[in-house]
Amino acid sequence: MRPIITVYGPPPAAATQRSTGDPLARLYLVDDHLIVREAFASLLEAHGHRVVGQAEEPTRALAEIQQLQPELLIVDLFLENHSGFELLSELRRRAIPVRTIVATMSTQARDVAEAVRLGVDGYVLKGSSGAELLAAIAAVAQGRRHFQGRVAELAIAGLTTDSDDKLLAALSARERQVIVRVVNGQTSAEIAEALHLSPKTVESYRSRLMAKVKVHDLPGLVRFALRAGLIPGHEL
Repeated sequence: MRPIITVYGPPPAAATQRSTGDPLARLYLVDDHLIVREAFASLLEAHGHRVVGQAEEPTRALAEIQQLQPELLIVDLFLENHSGFELLSELRRRAIPVRTIVATMSTQARDVAEAVRLGVDGYVLKGSSGAELLAAIAAVAQGRRHFQGRVAELAIAGLTTDSDDKLLAALSARERQVIVRVVNGQTSAEIAEALHLSPKTVESYRSRLMAKVKVHDLPGLVRFALRAGLIPGHEL
């Protein structure tokens, strides 16, 4: 039997303090263990979030996500007779606008890499605290990304290649600044204001750097930034 995260009871005091700007999230849960879903729901609703639905397998989850339109999905990668990757892949194929956090036991670099490839916004381990999950939700609900420290390190260690090093070396200091801000979810206007540039110049930087690192979309840019070590810490 796989161990599960312990989420009953109040998290540390720091995790219960939520600024007035932190948005409450409407969430959907996918896990093949009912006790895990109930534990997650208990924790999340105790902290002002709303769980609008839950499922143990991808087919039902996909149908209900389209119907209920949650803002955020929490999904395990490994479900009995199914895979969370199936759901993530289908959500991406259909361009369903839901942010996603993986909550799983896997620390395998290949699993992290595949989750990032499919565009997940966060990745936490079930062996971590409820406070970690709450932090991930707070970050993702505000448009940021949250990869638990160990997970980010594993992804970088397992995926960095000589080719990535060469691509990184070809980027200017300004292009690196733009990459970090883009994967952090900032708009061109926000980046322009922060770096004292025009939005048009930022768009030019963005197009040029994506061509340099040979990616075509935001998930690809996030994967490169993780591999290249451009994202320190666990919150993007």
